[in-house]
Amino acid sequence: MQTTVQSPITFDGVGLHSGVPARLVIRPAPVGHGIVFRRVDLDPAVADIPALWDNVLQSPLCTRLENAQGAQLSTVEHVMAALMGCGVHNALVTVDGPEVPILDGSSVEFVRGILAGGFSQQGSAVRALRVLREVEVRRGDAWARLSPNDSLQIEFDIAFDDAAIGVQRKSLNMANGSFVRELSSSRTFCRKADVDTMRANGLALGGTLDNAVVVDGATILSPGGLRHRDEAVRHKMLDALGDLALAGAPMLALYRGSRAGHSLTNELLRALFAQPDAFEWVTCDSVLHAKLPGAGVHWGEVPQVA
Repeated sequence: MQTTVQSPITFDGVGLHSGVPARLVIRPAPVGHGIVFRRVDLDPAVADIPALWDNVLQSPLCTRLENAQGAQLSTVEHVMAALMGCGVHNALVTVDGPEVPILDGSSVEFVRGILAGGFSQQGSAVRALRVLREVEVRRGDAWARLSPNDSLQIEFDIAFDDAAIGVQRKSLNMANGSFVRELSSSRTFCRKADVDTMRANGLALGGTLDNAVVVDGATILSPGGLRHRDEAVRHKMLDALGDLALAGAPMLALYRGSRAGHSLTNELLRALFAQPDAFEWVTCDSVLHAKLPGAGVHWGEVPQVA
């Protein structure tokens, strides 16, 4: 069954790159609505931005959406991952500024709010996107690929010179509560040298050691260290789920990413939708629904983090 949230859920914070205070509210929406963002600080005539792949502006640092009227919203990936990972299919997400609040740099606060608020079953079957043949995009030594699979599985590898990150690989089936248990608490990460460069260029103005894992060579600068030994690759998988959610429906596919980022995953979705014989839309019965991200997820699966 399609689901929405039972009642509005409010989150307050600042944008990671803009440093601008923002309030985000996840609100119930009807069957077939999908996920739509609304900039409540703008004229209502231009404020709605559907969370879809073809509204993405290419950006290496975050996922930014823009509607046909030119309204933009940045850093949507963490809340999109939370909605998909908790099995929310329909929601109106209002934001009173240009960027989604970063909160602690992961999706776990969004997940906690969604699960605490509860779900409303909507009496209509979920439609999923099934990948029928392999689609791949490459950019230098980075690549991303979608292949046929009977559920959504994400495999990712990264390689950084900094010893605190190094080479990391991980593979997870996203069925049921896997996202909530394994990925939702993993924070965005960066190197101190990159933070210095971004701030010199007017970016990462809302970033702190409390909402990102900052590394300098072999040293973790953020208080408390890592939440997972492989937190960096887990966060890349979190980002990938949020970016794949912009397909507009749960996916049945194997996603493989190597050194991939937001823009490459969006390029992969564009390549997929450009090839109508590479996918099909399916209506999920109970067996297929049980394989979707978020099916059956509950509060006991939420990671306990400070």
